[in-house]
Amino acid sequence: MNTRARRLILPLGGALIATGMIGATLTTAATAQAKPSPVKSGSLANGTDAKAIAGSWTAGKLKSAKSYLEDSSLSGKMKASTRKASADGKAGSIAPQGAGGKTAGSSKNVNLPTNVGKVFFQVDGKPYWCSGTSIQSKYHNLVATAGHCVYDTDKNKYVDNFVFIPGYYQGKAPWGIYVGAKVNLHDDFSVYEDYDYDYAFVNVYNGVKQTGEKIVDKTTYDAYKGPKWAKDEEISKEEYQKKYDEKGGETADAWSKSTGTEIVMPWGTKGGKKVLKEVSKEDFDKAPAWNSKVNYSKAPAKTSTEIVDEVTYNKYTGPGYKKIVDSAYTITHYFVKYWVQESTSVKYYKTVFHIRTFQDAGRLGDNVGGQGFTWNRSTKSKYFSFGYPTSAHLDGDKVYTGETMKWCYGQAGAAPAVAKYKAEEQLAIKCAFTPGATGGPWLIQYSNAKRTGYVNGVVSLTLDTDGNKRYDRITTPYFNSDTYGIYKYAANLWTGKLTTS
Repeated sequence: MNTRARRLILPLGGALIATGMIGATLTTAATAQAKPSPVKSGSLANGTDAKAIAGSWTAGKLKSAKSYLEDSSLSGKMKASTRKASADGKAGSIAPQGAGGKTAGSSKNVNLPTNVGKVFFQVDGKPYWCSGTSIQSKYHNLVATAGHCVYDTDKNKYVDNFVFIPGYYQGKAPWGIYVGAKVNLHDDFSVYEDYDYDYAFVNVYNGVKQTGEKIVDKTTYDAYKGPKWAKDEEISKEEYQKKYDEKGGETADAWSKSTGTEIVMPWGTKGGKKVLKEVSKEDFDKAPAWNSKVNYSKAPAKTSTEIVDEVTYNKYTGPGYKKIVDSAYTITHYFVKYWVQESTSVKYYKTVFHIRTFQDAGRLGDNVGGQGFTWNRSTKSKYFSFGYPTSAHLDGDKVYTGETMKWCYGQAGAAPAVAKYKAEEQLAIKCAFTPGATGGPWLIQYSNAKRTGYVNGVVSLTLDTDGNKRYDRITTPYFNSDTYGIYKYAANLWTGKLTTS
């Protein structure tokens, strides 16, 4: 892993211990900051498209999304890696930010953090999700997750329509939907697909909350970028004529449609005509033989039998009667003749245009707070990890639904080396999470009352290390000075306000 050697030197300007800011290197919105060499940054969405992206994630779509496994699980007898992660400089920390100073109070149970949730996105047009968390930043607009949840290494491109939903629960977004604006990850992950750098920091726009719907004119409807739909409503002839005269012709406000009907009449009624209709053998048998006193009857002269091949015979679902005769596949068609009068009616309509309305929910960190951040910590630290596991164990036992947040707690140790992902220096804790928790935070010094701690990792791989078909470990990249450099760069990026009107 020679790529690591050239990444170890990064000017930090000294360690930052438990500060409420992102350090003396904070920039202003108008000041361009230098990008540290390992950072790969890119755009996920612009402000014009963000509202439409937020609106596209309906409750139904959120529930239909699948866990984005990206094959990030492995089974077999594994031993801890002989290469171990280690600090490459002084340890440092950025203090967490609570949401409005609220605390959860004392409890013997683990109080789940409100700023952990799901990240949703699309790959090849299909909806997927991982776990993620809000993390402290200058503009309160930053999300931490796994690198493979934002960057498709197969296609070497970012995922589409990325959003973060803190506190996600069964299709609900209690604090709004936050659309991804900018993504920042380690260059070694995007270039070498090295899971020792499988983390990402995503800047998001202000949250969006759905407020209802509004009827608008066609011009507004056509220009609107968010969710919208049109519905036809029947109107009276008088309303139609008024709008027709006002507009000088048919428009979306008034248009007509002619419909034709056939009424079965006594045979020979003036103005009528004979029509044929194919029916089932049962209906044909029920129909009377022809005479002038009935309005419909059998049409035996039209009855015909065709011989078809086996494939056509098996696929046929029409009214014809299927029968195998002397190994031949036959379909017999029966017809009834009717005497009908045709009539035409005209109905009048207007098209009503609807748009979905939203309101600005404010900045992510202002609503749910942000976890702290720390780097170059002991490789034997004790961690809480949170996420949304969903998949079944390899033996088929499905413990989790993926709709509710779960947690693990344990002391870290060296993770097994996983050559498939070039993972040689990850950490692991014992945990029965199944895939789905990927991207969820590893927190040290977690305060049960404040629901905050310090992000010192994200779930990367889910492992069954003894080959018994039960997941027993989750891993994280080690957060070193490179990680801090990427975080610091992302924590100072401004995404601007999102227009929701």
